[in-house]
Amino acid sequence: MEADRLNSPDTSMITLELFGHDLQFSQDPNSKHHGTTVWDASLVLVKYLEKNSRKGRFCPSKLKGKRVIELGAGCGVAGFGMALLGCDVVATDQAEVLPLLRRNVERNSSRILQENTDSFGSIQVAELDWGNSDHIKAVTPPFDYIIGTDIVYVEQLLQPLLQTITALSGSKTVILLGYEIRSTSVNEQMLNLWRRNFDFKTVPLSKMHHKYQHPSIQLFIMGPKSPVKSVEEAPLQANDVDEKTQQMERKNDKTEITGAGKVENRNDVDLRTECEDAGAVEKDCSILEKLKSGKLSDWEVRRYGVAAARLLRDININ
Repeated sequence: MEADRLNSPDTSMITLELFGHDLQFSQDPNSKHHGTTVWDASLVLVKYLEKNSRKGRFCPSKLKGKRVIELGAGCGVAGFGMALLGCDVVATDQAEVLPLLRRNVERNSSRILQENTDSFGSIQVAELDWGNSDHIKAVTPPFDYIIGTDIVYVEQLLQPLLQTITALSGSKTVILLGYEIRSTSVNEQMLNLWRRNFDFKTVPLSKMHHKYQHPSIQLFIMGPKSPVKSVEEAPLQANDVDEKTQQMERKNDKTEITGAGKVENRNDVDLRTECEDAGAVEKDCSILEKLKSGKLSDWEVRRYGVAAARLLRDININ
């Protein structure tokens, strides 16, 4: 996990244009806590919200005043996406992360309010350790939306996370999660857990922002499980899932099952994903020209940085 922190070209601050606002998020990827880094899945999620905000469930007219809780908020990127759509957001994390999260909330809220933005909801910060009944009670569930990005990286977190999501949910709660595949075994267990307990849909790449997307980063939309049909039997709406995405899921599931044993001694890193990251660099015929001219976008720098970090970590040169 530590080498993945090289995905950021700036260790102290990133600037993100979102819904016409220039937001700044402080981070500290050199700290001992994963929550002090802006991970790429959070950028994919907020840019997905931005792209799909003109119509459908994520348009401001439908989200105004909705209660949202962000789990494992870290630097607070995903929560600000929902607040800019008019939601009242509670951004939560462990106590060690809250000082940095509060600074980001105060800075960006002040910046947005000075611009007299009518569509901005609100965002506040609260401590929430998963499974802690006092913390859960203090945020007064249920919520209309539960969001989170890159909050699962070890299997020990899955059950506490499920318990917390269940305790925060109501009968109509929508759960939106972003996740970058790093471990085949954790990914397999996570997907199985979601499918057993929720109506589960994967967002196709075609619905994501054209630039802020990557094959190894997935977005999931979940809700209360249908009382009549299982997830496997329930029809999936074309607006949420396309056939290409379903084929990709089946292919990835097969790879995870057959390949998990091969990477257990290397911290369960998904070697196939690493190869795909490296292959993406090789397939871009203009990458050398971009490097020479310095025309790489921030997102390209981040993603190529991930690929390079993983290769450097896992390839031993004799």
